[in-house]
Amino acid sequence: MANAAPAQDLSALLIGEMRGLVVHEEPVAASALPFLRADETEGSLADYAGRYVVLNFWATWCAPCREEMPSLQALQTRLGGEDFAVVTLATGRNPPQAIRRFFEETGVTDLPEHRDINQQIAREMGVFGLPITVILDPEGREIARLRGDAHWDSPEAIALIEALLAGGEG
Repeated sequence: MANAAPAQDLSALLIGEMRGLVVHEEPVAASALPFLRADETEGSLADYAGRYVVLNFWATWCAPCREEMPSLQALQTRLGGEDFAVVTLATGRNPPQAIRRFFEETGVTDLPEHRDINQQIAREMGVFGLPITVILDPEGREIARLRGDAHWDSPEAIALIEALLAGGEG
């Protein structure tokens, strides 16, 4: 598989902000369960097939999430496009108006306001505690996981995502 090699080649990049990232030996299937979009329609992680995804599980009441969210916005602004997306998934009790207010207060303008229905995706993917960020390959499989917050716009995070994108082209 073209995407198996990049995950194994990331070890040298697991420094600084990315030192806590756990890269899986083998990709793990991600959830196929639906989430709710801001317009109340259902979507799923399959909507992002063909792209690497930084999937962030968060909540409006989570202080570390508030700290982390602007860096996720910056990562999306810098690298988001046809090959990569930052996807935010509010899990737990997060009314739409609270999500909008949270995004306004943290300066987020370009991240999705997705909601995890009854925490079903978080449960299926073994997300306990917030924030948790997983990296999905273009086939929608989890290849890495970070427990806790990070500065996703740090040089280490940018280098890691750019390495995935470069490796994914081969």
